[in-house]
Amino acid sequence: MKFVFLYTEIAEYFLACCNKLAEHGEVHIIRWPVNKEAPFKFNINPTLKLYSKSDYTLQQLTQLVNSIHPDVIVCSGWIDKEYLKISKSYFKKIPTVMTCDTHWTGSLKQRLATIISPFTLLTIFSHAWVPGESQKKYVSKLGFKQDTIHTGFYSCDLAYFNSVYEAQKEQKKTFFPKRFLYVGRYYEFKGIKELWQAFIELQDEYPNDWELWCLGIGDVEPVVHPKIKHFGFVQPKDLAHYTMQTGVFILPSRFEPWGVVVHEFAASGFPLLLSDKVGAKDAFLRETINGFTFISGSVTGIKESMKKIISLTGIELQNMSEVSHGLSKTISPDTWVDELLSICGK
Repeated sequence: MKFVFLYTEIAEYFLACCNKLAEHGEVHIIRWPVNKEAPFKFNINPTLKLYSKSDYTLQQLTQLVNSIHPDVIVCSGWIDKEYLKISKSYFKKIPTVMTCDTHWTGSLKQRLATIISPFTLLTIFSHAWVPGESQKKYVSKLGFKQDTIHTGFYSCDLAYFNSVYEAQKEQKKTFFPKRFLYVGRYYEFKGIKELWQAFIELQDEYPNDWELWCLGIGDVEPVVHPKIKHFGFVQPKDLAHYTMQTGVFILPSRFEPWGVVVHEFAASGFPLLLSDKVGAKDAFLRETINGFTFISGSVTGIKESMKKIISLTGIELQNMSEVSHGLSKTISPDTWVDELLSICGK
């Protein structure tokens, strides 16, 4: 088979899924340039065929896709108008799949989208592929029929993060690291400022020996505090150095449609602290069992969640770790491939 992806920004986890897919045929990926705030260095499997969209005009891009003779086209949402034109030319000839990670909020913009969708998206795409139930609700309202909606679109590189867990679990049983870990961009919508404020207030009000380690870059200036450490952007292959020394993952985003990073740290065996805006919480967090949720933007909520973690014993935290790891196995590159093949009728 020949699979064509019309993609925006690729990531290591997406390539892990494509590597598994390559066992079933040719995988062609047309992608946008690498984002400067997430300067990933990819180790590309030579069996995957990558093309930079910026190297092609629309006519050349169309000719490229036509020359491949695809059996299915998977398109990153509806943001790229040239991708839409190419997808439309294959509508009703082969499966044309729209991915979407947006939640249904009932906003005016979304309600308008549901009105025009029958004349736009539903004339371009035969299927929708989404991460979970929150996104499924939205594409259903856009008019996609239930038998054309598929879930499980995002998966981490489960084999890699499983290996991280297996390599570190015995050491953490001996001594569970008293460090929170944030991995993400330094943007206000990530809730990074509230996280820092909550941690600092907690240290003042409830002195303890926990630290906060932060990995990422962005336009928010890092706060200076003796117990908050900043390490900049870290390549995925180098994460194990930090996971060995940290214990609990926290993601305080005000906006996070899914968050594959949650899957990565669940697989690595981390208890989770997530805001209520993190979509992946539905799949990987069981309240009080392997972590806690809090209202996004709430410094008090973050602080109370951290305080709950600090009050737990090493054994209790280790039990949470095992639950997170178990939940991570529900989605994988294998299930991702199975879902795409089912769309293709295979």
